[in-house]
Amino acid sequence: MTELQTARGPIDTADLGRTYMHEHVFVLTPDVQQNFPEEWGDEDERVADAVAKLTALADQGVRSIVDPTVVGLGRYIPRIQRVAEQVPQLNIVVATGCYTYGDVPFFFHHRGPAVGMEEPMVGLFVGDITDGIAGTGVRAGLLKCAIDEQGLTAGVERVMRAVGQASLATGTPITVHTHPGTETGSIVQRVLCQEEGVAPERIVLGHSGDSTDVDHLSTLADAGFVLGMDRFGINLAITFEERADTVVELCRRGYAERMVLSQDAACYIDWIDPAIRPALPQWHYLHIHDEVLPYLREQGVTEEQITTMLVDNPRRYFEGGA
Repeated sequence: MTELQTARGPIDTADLGRTYMHEHVFVLTPDVQQNFPEEWGDEDERVADAVAKLTALADQGVRSIVDPTVVGLGRYIPRIQRVAEQVPQLNIVVATGCYTYGDVPFFFHHRGPAVGMEEPMVGLFVGDITDGIAGTGVRAGLLKCAIDEQGLTAGVERVMRAVGQASLATGTPITVHTHPGTETGSIVQRVLCQEEGVAPERIVLGHSGDSTDVDHLSTLADAGFVLGMDRFGINLAITFEERADTVVELCRRGYAERMVLSQDAACYIDWIDPAIRPALPQWHYLHIHDEVLPYLREQGVTEEQITTMLVDNPRRYFEGGA
């Protein structure tokens, strides 16, 4: 038995079932929401909306989602607990870490290496994993950091190294928001794996599906990374067909064991103007079942490969990699 922490407590990894590895419930800017709450509206209505959307997802046979909402994205675990308690048939794995493309949050400016102190983020992340988050008793099941086309800024590197050190201290896996167009996965490989010592099998390279460069993705898979093909429904940088065809080709090349599928959906994101939200397909969680899997099957992806990507790979990732 390998124990995994969720919003409702620990489960056996054997009970993960079909798992979507990158789905948010709420993405918020807390300072704005606290001072200008009109858009957020009624808390109970937001929670009820999330419960309805996640119940519909569970009704399709999904048993677990991984929510990589951390500091910088508005993580608030008591709200996630309320949702999770009303959708007990769905496991929600929550994360610790920090999301930034540039500088660290101002809280850390005068704490840590810049003033000759040890990095405080490591202790905070480890505490979320071992003791629980903000007194809720909910423990993080994975770590999260980000690197985008801005590259390895001082803040991004500081967070990434703190995440790596917390991973090694606790045995907890990592997911990284990456920008495959600028091949930032190679930077993750150098910093987290070669320099910090994290095994690539413990790292999901999020948003790998934003690229159609199958040769580059194959190189990362050969290095041992898990490729997050996780933005189905967000057809901005590339089309749905391009995104799906990349998965098809990687499966054809024998890389089904190195991919996980998801949508990067959310019930509510305050970064997007509410006037255009209804037109965005990411506003629900049903694309994998309704669109992606039928397309993959039509293109020759087997049921065994689908099960590998949706069931076996998430389990192996949380059990220690393979």
